[in-house]
Amino acid sequence: MCVLCQTVFVVEKKIYPLEYGAEVEKAARDYDLDEELIYAVINTESHFDADACSSAGAKGLMQLMPSTFEWLQSLRGEQYDENSLFYPDINIDYGCYLLRYLLDKFGSEETAVAAYNAGFSIVEEWLGNPEYSQDGVTLSSIPYPETEEYVKKVESAKEKYKKLYNR
Repeated sequence: MCVLCQTVFVVEKKIYPLEYGAEVEKAARDYDLDEELIYAVINTESHFDADACSSAGAKGLMQLMPSTFEWLQSLRGEQYDENSLFYPDINIDYGCYLLRYLLDKFGSEETAVAAYNAGFSIVEEWLGNPEYSQDGVTLSSIPYPETEEYVKKVESAKEKYKKLYNR
């Protein structure tokens, strides 16, 4: 491999790291998710900053909203305080629980990722609108530019993880 190629490879691995490997592996097993998808969501959401907070109030690695966290806890019969979102193991577990829920609900990774960003009730509205979905199952277009860009970033990062780590 040429020196320039090696440098690019090293830089790309810094941009697309495999941090929190044990937590990601466990969540991938528990929720039957691709590790690359989990890494892609974490990278896109927080760039692996466990203390990340968005202007909207989302917290932690996978940027969960406290209200979503409360709802997910009620589904599981668990109770943590909001600051638990800053613990990588809890944040990754609940973020992946949400991803699995959305994948099961929508049956399409792209649609689930859009719902992770925009909220599932909004995505349900889009699926019911022939302007955005011809079949009520897949999105032919995403009306929120932020969500459209988010889906592209996650899918691109997922492919980059597959390529860089030979998965």
